Amino acid sequence: MDLKTRIKNYTRTQTIKGLFNLLPKLSNKNLVKMTYVAEKLAEADWTKAQLRAVRGYFQEDHPAVEFARRIVRGLSPNCRDKFVRNFIINSGITGLNKHTEYTKKHGYEPPWFILFSPTMRCNLKCTGCSTREYTKDTDLPLEIMDRVLTEAKKDMGVYFVVTEGGETFVREDLLDFYARHNDVFFQVYTNGTLIDKKMAARLAKLGNVAPAISVEGFEQETDQRRGKGVWGKVMQAMDNLKEAGVFFGFSATLHRHNADVVTSDEFFDFMINKGCYFGWYFQYIPLGKNPDISLMATPQQRNKLRESIIRVRRRRPLFIGDFWNDGPYVKGCIAARQYLHINNRGDVEPCAFMHFTVDNIRNKTLKEIMESPFFKAIRERQNAQEAPAAHSDNMLTPCCVIDQPWVLRELVKEHGARPTDGAGDILEGYVARALDEYSKKLHEIYDPIWKNDYTKFHEK
Repeated sequence: MDLKTRIKNYTRTQTIKGLFNLLPKLSNKNLVKMTYVAEKLAEADWTKAQLRAVRGYFQEDHPAVEFARRIVRGLSPNCRDKFVRNFIINSGITGLNKHTEYTKKHGYEPPWFILFSPTMRCNLKCTGCSTREYTKDTDLPLEIMDRVLTEAKKDMGVYFVVTEGGETFVREDLLDFYARHNDVFFQVYTNGTLIDKKMAARLAKLGNVAPAISVEGFEQETDQRRGKGVWGKVMQAMDNLKEAGVFFGFSATLHRHNADVVTSDEFFDFMINKGCYFGWYFQYIPLGKNPDISLMATPQQRNKLRESIIRVRRRRPLFIGDFWNDGPYVKGCIAARQYLHINNRGDVEPCAFMHFTVDNIRNKTLKEIMESPFFKAIRERQNAQEAPAAHSDNMLTPCCVIDQPWVLRELVKEHGARPTDGAGDILEGYVARALDEYSKKLHEIYDPIWKNDYTKFHEK
């Protein structure tokens, strides 16, 4: 790195850190001025656009301003520093600049983040889960993860990584992995039961790990699925993380039986009061052998989540992400484009919910897999202007697993992709018929909403 670049990076870091440190002290008017300075230091168009959006929040006194102030007040100095350096600067600015250069050079987007499943082992025995079948020798070796992440950082600008399981924290050696890559920001999906005060202190010392703790709703819903007493351990984990000043949040899977609870104002307010900074929402997907179709949320329940998240974003200082309803903000499906999933065996899947693979990371580079015919075909479907397309032109229905299930069947057949967890059941029989019917009913609700309420996202 030349001297000019080092000076630019240092100036950028100090400016953004200064902006965060001044949040509790300055008026919104002066914070607006600071965003103009930060924008001059940004290079990628996407980053400049995000800074302009932040400026708008300051001007409107949006809840996002209070969200940022919560970060400044609540995080430990080290966690706050890592959030700024690793997530905002390395991933959001430096990484995106490299991401843009890669796209121009190679003609396709590299992943913005990578999802690893280092282990499928778990300390719980949740209803409907098969993690009890896995043993330690089925874990993904750290040297493989090291090699992949080193390549991703160097060549593609990837500085945001997600790990999930199983239960990630059953592997304590992952803490060494997080420490080794101390320029990366990690989000870790976890059941939370292993986050005692000692673990919370270690995470605070690392600073670059953000736990996303899974809940099914409140105590009744969580203990019913995950086991009696789990809710109490989750609540203690959140208290431990809040006390240690760690950036953390919750994750919830919407299904038929918890839709009313996890979309309620009571639930959102509870999570904010517990100290959560963010929440991620997923749809229940009927994967694996003999999946339970009856657990899928109805299209009406999915739309209720969409409406709830719009309401929360307007009124509460909490970042909420919804991988399905937020399709318009990421140009639809992001599988094989903005991210990919590497499971514990090294199989590379286009998406954490698309359990089919052609390649294994043990014998190929990340670049080779991104350029494989399978991944290339998925990206072509996403960009198609005419049928067959992965998600028509409605970015509210982006998923080729449940929204356009026939597309997944075609891709698997054309490229000989093999199921990684018995997921072949999703392609035929009663499951396929149920997904076709779900998709039909979903589009009856979502197509008019897309046409009338999301006009700013339509192609001109």
